[in-house]
Amino acid sequence: MRKHFNHNHHPFDADRAHASERGRGFGHEGEQDERVRRFSHGFGPGRGFGPGFGPGAGHGPGFGPKFGPRGHRRAGKGDVRAAILSLLAEGPSNGYGLIKGIAEKTDGVWRPSPGSVYPTLQQLVDEELIEQGGTEKKPVFELSEAGRTYVAEHAEELEQGWRGVAGMSESASGLRESAMQFMGVMQQFRLGATEEQQQEATKVLDDARKALYTILAK
Repeated sequence: MRKHFNHNHHPFDADRAHASERGRGFGHEGEQDERVRRFSHGFGPGRGFGPGFGPGAGHGPGFGPKFGPRGHRRAGKGDVRAAILSLLAEGPSNGYGLIKGIAEKTDGVWRPSPGSVYPTLQQLVDEELIEQGGTEKKPVFELSEAGRTYVAEHAEELEQGWRGVAGMSESASGLRESAMQFMGVMQQFRLGATEEQQQEATKVLDDARKALYTILAK
């Protein structure tokens, strides 16, 4: 049974309190970098992700206007949506964790507001692409079965949004693209691999995990 948010209580109240203690910016003492102010409404080249995004999305081509006031690029909900789905593919998270995760993945260029993340989460719940757990005051979100399938089938489209973030390093973008492609392969293994193939894949994953820790230790 799908959960709906209680409009008399905002699930981000706890997140907002946490965020306020840390300051609204990314510099010392809450100073906000010019890049953050410029791109605070999102990322992407303003083209969206094609005709609609997910079951019942109904956004149409490109998710609305390409540019905001004075010609600056403005990201619509489609960008927030792509970021949320991408991050939840890595594991469950609450609202504050998603906002923080987007900021970290974009090198501090973009930190979406709860006002843009919260309605998108509700929409994804309604579309049954994500599920809400936790408590009413501290909800935790994770991909549903349909959501995992969707992310695997649209990995390239989701990755395009991250590549379009102005100021994001090429290496970070490449790493994210590889991770999204990896998620697609894992979905195929989960749905159709034999027991022997799963055992072989497990060994490969264990070796890869050890290799990555070795790289971090250098």
